[in-house]
Amino acid sequence: MNAWEPVATEDVPARASFGLWRAAAEGAAPPTPLVFASPHSGRDYPDDMMSAAALDTQTIRRSEDAFVDDLIASAPQLGAAVITAHYARAYIDLNREAFELDPGMFEDELPEFARARTARVAAGLGAIARIVSEGREIYARKLMFAEARHRIEGAHRPYHAALARLLAEARRAHGFAVLIDWHSMPAAAAKAGGRDRPCDFVLGDRFGAACAGALTQRVERELEAMGYRVARNTPYAGGYTTEHYGRPARRTHALQIEINRGLYLDEATLTPTPNFERLKANLERLTRALAGADWSALGAR
Repeated sequence: MNAWEPVATEDVPARASFGLWRAAAEGAAPPTPLVFASPHSGRDYPDDMMSAAALDTQTIRRSEDAFVDDLIASAPQLGAAVITAHYARAYIDLNREAFELDPGMFEDELPEFARARTARVAAGLGAIARIVSEGREIYARKLMFAEARHRIEGAHRPYHAALARLLAEARRAHGFAVLIDWHSMPAAAAKAGGRDRPCDFVLGDRFGAACAGALTQRVERELEAMGYRVARNTPYAGGYTTEHYGRPARRTHALQIEINRGLYLDEATLTPTPNFERLKANLERLTRALAGADWSALGAR
């Protein structure tokens, strides 16, 4: 088996909900502590979703972090394990708590353990999104809780079980793990905060709580050396993945990286622009720098 071909895990359903690539053969120690994740680049819109939708697939696709999985596809060859979503973000958002659900979307009552009063749910962007860009309602009817549970059990839980295993493998081999959660943002969002020029990347470390400062600083320095404009934590400080896994005291460091879609994507047609390959090459350069860095101090936190 090629070292960076997808590998099966016991938690993957018959229709795999994610792709997983290792930097070494399964069972061998990972060569670096790096784990890359792309939870919002999935392009699979199952029939059970679209039969209930009021919008067409192309419209719903505007919520995707389109092609981010392709931008980081070479990372396993450079030493990082990679996990990517297959199902679309609008079907099940892997960067949310599993039962972070809007009760107004459902015909029946949600169980008491559902987290119905979060800021993300209020914005229409819970584990099952209510809206896409410009506030357009996704569904033509109310869902049943059984539909949400099906998506959670079939996609959300397997993805996070696999991600947790990758991080555990990195900690066993290196004493710590470094999770980079990759996303992309609309070009309009990159202008947030009254900037005179849009930023190219936003690094979200939960304002220093999710990883050692040395990690954020190193990524920032590498990107700025390539000529990119980099911001921290505004407008994106990191979502569920960064918050949940980023535990420096427990030897797991997590950093969210948001890429301005204007760098590589025609947002009207959702097709890569000629600048796609340049950005991909620069992200390979960043990955190579992170893979070759001495991160031993991170394990001492």
